[in-house]
Amino acid sequence: MFSGLSAFPLTPMNEQGLQEREFIRLVEHLAEAEVNSIGALGSTGSYAYLSQAERARVTQLAVASADKVPVIVGIGALRTRDVLIHAENAQLAGASGVLLAPVSYQTLTDDEVYGLYETVGQSLSVPLCVYDNPGTTHFTFSDELHGRIAQLPQVHSIKIPPVAGDQAAVRERVERLRALIPGDVTIGISGDPMAAAGLSAGCDAWYSVLGGLFPETALAITRAAQAGEPDKAQAINHELEPLWALYRDYGGSLRVVATMAEITGKVSQPCLPLPLKTLQGSDRDRVAEVIEKLPLH
Repeated sequence: MFSGLSAFPLTPMNEQGLQEREFIRLVEHLAEAEVNSIGALGSTGSYAYLSQAERARVTQLAVASADKVPVIVGIGALRTRDVLIHAENAQLAGASGVLLAPVSYQTLTDDEVYGLYETVGQSLSVPLCVYDNPGTTHFTFSDELHGRIAQLPQVHSIKIPPVAGDQAAVRERVERLRALIPGDVTIGISGDPMAAAGLSAGCDAWYSVLGGLFPETALAITRAAQAGEPDKAQAINHELEPLWALYRDYGGSLRVVATMAEITGKVSQPCLPLPLKTLQGSDRDRVAEVIEKLPLH
């Protein structure tokens, strides 16, 4: 479950509520593509913008629609009390695992973050993936803290952020972390443009935004890297450079991928919770041109 391609779909919604049928179709498409796991309610799934009841409903829909593909559910929240509720709802719905980011408003200390994972782990009967995403949580894990948390029995994977530099730099980062964690804890890369480098440098998984919308394209990169064909993986990655340029120019992947989902008719417009908005005008035209140019499936 915490290896290969973990595809993270959008949670389509408007101010009237969840677009359940659209979400079900997204999840069914991922199951048909035979991704290794489905990540519901990640950052791409806008978990932080949903109520407790909405998150429980999305979890139920994801598990029911995923066929035999394991579903990993994001359970992050500001208060440990709420994280525990989301964890319980995920387990009751039949999720195969959970994903936890140290969400905060006040800056957390290392001991507070360790305590969060320790407390939540004690309530779990399913494995947990540590979500290291300083871009949204504004908390930076040290390798030493990862090493401490990875000793907790329910921790089975670490989702690391993109690594600056070339493949050698990624390999150094992975090996440094690998030396501090148990052998059965996997390391997964996030940040789509770095996936080929990360997988080829020893990451076990790709936690993928692209895979949530275009799983076959993401699977091609994943399978090439896993087969020991880094040049092939990098060639596919290089072909997607116009898409990665959109990520860089528009503040990350969410607005770009949500805009692509609207343009391709996979979701209705609008699909993001206000105040978030998809790209419009000439920016939207640019996204449409990239879709036309690239072999995205």
